[in-house]
Amino acid sequence: MQVKKSTEMIAPTKTVIDPKRGRLGSLWKRIITNYELYLFLLPTLLYFTIFHYLPMYGMQIAFKNYLPIKGILESPWVGFEHFERFFASYQFLTVLKNTLLINLYQLLLAFPIPIILALLLNQIGSTKFRRMVQTITYAPHFISVVVIVGMLYLFLSPMNGLLNNILGFLGIEPIFFMGEPGWFKSTFVFSGIWQNAGWSMIIYLAALSSVSPELHEAAIMDGASKFQRIVHIDLPAIMPTIMILLILDVGNFMALGFEKVYLMQNALNIDSSEVIQTYVYKTGLLNAQYSYATAVGLFNAIINFVLLIAMNQFAKKMKQTSLF
Repeated sequence: MQVKKSTEMIAPTKTVIDPKRGRLGSLWKRIITNYELYLFLLPTLLYFTIFHYLPMYGMQIAFKNYLPIKGILESPWVGFEHFERFFASYQFLTVLKNTLLINLYQLLLAFPIPIILALLLNQIGSTKFRRMVQTITYAPHFISVVVIVGMLYLFLSPMNGLLNNILGFLGIEPIFFMGEPGWFKSTFVFSGIWQNAGWSMIIYLAALSSVSPELHEAAIMDGASKFQRIVHIDLPAIMPTIMILLILDVGNFMALGFEKVYLMQNALNIDSSEVIQTYVYKTGLLNAQYSYATAVGLFNAIINFVLLIAMNQFAKKMKQTSLF
């Protein structure tokens, strides 16, 4: 008698692995393995969380009639009333025009100067001279804005200012640079170049340090001049850095420095010096119109956000380095 053994076909079980869970586990594994490096990120993350992300909760008062007694949640909603009030204000065009003109003036003039300085300084062979120029040019960056404005009032004084003494020696009538509206934008931009050009130049010099000397040696052997080497070797090498900084500058196009403008502002030049930042300060803190000032500030932030996205997309279309 033959006994037949029945065999059961057991299908192998498949382990389903969630790709998201796998990536998350891999991330935590890297964080635990290199926790010392991630600890260096902690102060920066805390700073942006506490001072940049958590305050975004208060943006809703731009759409409310905020009353400090009732608080943010219980204050009544008014929709876009504050935005409409700002757009209908007689100061809207003046404030917007001044903000745009000063920032455009600054972008067109102040942005390329550090690039030019870095390219020229990189061609100088003397290390001692380069260090001396670097020290002289970026030293003003460490001077307080209050001190800078005080120096401007002294040097540009129509009575005994250094610049007006030179103009008087040349037979030119004294100019009240800090009081005439037509001179405010130039004074603001050129003083900013003097203060920050040397410091901004350091970034481009660091990028130029990665250029291989062999490229310059080969170009010299082919008879290339210094200008040709700058155009065809140095400039393409720092172009990614230039594009990233340009995108960031355009993204902060409407974010003009408040302190310097406010310190340079007076009753004589108010027509050309009133910008969105000073307007928000006066209406929000001095006049206690919190919702209205928040709406104006939110309008300014939205413009910056749109410009950042547009400039980043433009860089992508031009096949240049972009932020994202």
